[in-house]
Amino acid sequence: MHLTWQPPQNYRSRPVAVLGAGVLGRRIACIWASAGYDVRIRDPSPEQRADCTAYIQANVHSYGQKTSQSPGTFEAFEDIEATVSHAWLVIEAVPEKLELKIATFAQLEAVAPQDCILASNSSSYKTSEMIEKVSDATKARILNMHYYMPPECMIVELMTDGYTDEGIFPFMVDRSKEAATLPYVARKQSTGFIFNRLWAAIKREVLTMLAEGVSVPEEIDSMWTEMFIKSQNLPCALMDKIGLDTVAFIESHYVHERGLSPEKTVNFLKQNYLDHGKLGTKSEHGGLYPSAAKQKPPSNSATKPRILALDVGLCAATWTTTSGEVLELSSKGKIQRVLVPSQPLPDGIVVDTSNDRMFWTCMGVPGKDDGAVYSANLDGSDIRTVVPQGGVNTPKQITLDDEAKKLYFCDREGCRVFRCNTDGSDLEVLIDRRDVKDVQGNSAIFNWCVGITVAPKFGKFYWTQKGPSKGGNGRIFSASITTPQGQTARSREDVQLVFGGLPEPIDLELDEESNILYWTDRGEYPYGNSLNKAQLDQSGLPASASEKKYDVITRNLKEAIGLKLDLQNGHIYLTDLGGSIYRCDLDGGDKEKIHSDDYRAFTGIALF
Repeated sequence: MHLTWQPPQNYRSRPVAVLGAGVLGRRIACIWASAGYDVRIRDPSPEQRADCTAYIQANVHSYGQKTSQSPGTFEAFEDIEATVSHAWLVIEAVPEKLELKIATFAQLEAVAPQDCILASNSSSYKTSEMIEKVSDATKARILNMHYYMPPECMIVELMTDGYTDEGIFPFMVDRSKEAATLPYVARKQSTGFIFNRLWAAIKREVLTMLAEGVSVPEEIDSMWTEMFIKSQNLPCALMDKIGLDTVAFIESHYVHERGLSPEKTVNFLKQNYLDHGKLGTKSEHGGLYPSAAKQKPPSNSATKPRILALDVGLCAATWTTTSGEVLELSSKGKIQRVLVPSQPLPDGIVVDTSNDRMFWTCMGVPGKDDGAVYSANLDGSDIRTVVPQGGVNTPKQITLDDEAKKLYFCDREGCRVFRCNTDGSDLEVLIDRRDVKDVQGNSAIFNWCVGITVAPKFGKFYWTQKGPSKGGNGRIFSASITTPQGQTARSREDVQLVFGGLPEPIDLELDEESNILYWTDRGEYPYGNSLNKAQLDQSGLPASASEKKYDVITRNLKEAIGLKLDLQNGHIYLTDLGGSIYRCDLDGGDKEKIHSDDYRAFTGIALF
């Protein structure tokens, strides 16, 4: 009778065993120790054992910055039985000799616990080649678990031995994520796994070009840098952008010229995609990726949204003025792909779900009229300039009036609020505060316009003026969607102060059903670095008669910026310049950090 696979009992209190204390073995051990697991390492060499424990001692805390766990214990052994006793996971990283690996798994079957998962770090051999001396029951708990070179590369590839119980894979995916590694599962056995096959193809073609005298190493590497590293083109997404019919046509030429088999290129594309109208991003049926329309969740049921977030680029490992990126993340906060790379300080983003397009602002160099607004399909294709450089200074948050199909955005250093059609036409200035001074005669920074939201039900739009950094002089204003007759952006008399004396308000969102205004504030504690809300009355002004009139509902953000309501699921999504993305309830409760990266600084956020 077949029994459903069960995870090793009490695995969290049991050790992870690593066989081999060499360059990779000690790094694998350090990964698991950084996740709070007790680790045992076995190596016959005293020198290797000493070097291994010294490496873990020196590096486990830096590895642990990604896991947020207190390190587990670690110890090196000569005896294999002492190493694997009570272990829930054993990873062999012994020398790449097939006979040795076959003998190792036979020995592990005899001395390791019967519920222990047995893995090989081999990149040269499939585990199906290592299991000839073990029973069928043991074969079901053996798999490949191939690491690259931590901590620079935290990828791990998982692959079946042909008998591995399917339940092991989701379990080990979750455990790998605990240890801050990125797990990828090969759907079937494959010599070289996933990445090494990609690399093999690239390597083979590069060597062929060099042998034929087509190019030289410097030119090949330079072109790769421009086409793939700087532009961050991804192979499958790029084929969809080019068009799978065009890809098939090009491959047909290679097939005829080089005498290649079309089975796994042209024929594969024709049978699985082209014959079904799946041509890529230009097709409503999609291509290698589903079409944007099919990816969009239905509007009549509660679904977990996908996330678009802007990395302004200020924390990039190698910073330039165009280090910014438009990113797509899963609802759990995992980055799926870079949709648009090389952006000059992107700040605000909004999605037009009716047309499956996103719009975002780029600040450019603050103080110069080089800001711009762009749009693209939700997969990053068909990028268009909506507002070109030269028309605005430092565009910030952007929002959309769905019914009127009008974009609203703030211009920080320009001290203005703009509106235009979604194609950029009819660009108009709604608010111009460049000449407005406060009671002390100050202007400029006191009138920097940052966040914006529009409320057609009130016939108003709202915007923030953040004031000096941490200055406690931030304000939120409102004005009519329609400029009063005979008045201008500078002279209009319908501007109303909604809130004053705020630490440093940034982005705005409005729940029109409940008349609740939300905003982020990156000002000083205790009221800054927070998420705030205020109840509005039927005229769109604060409903509370109290002096404060608003509530701080979530605190302890790190330079709070982006804000997006998910009313369908009762959630709010937030970003900060500290590299984190959060999700909380509409009352600020149950806040969780769904993404964190010290090398990113997030600004705008949108959902679709």
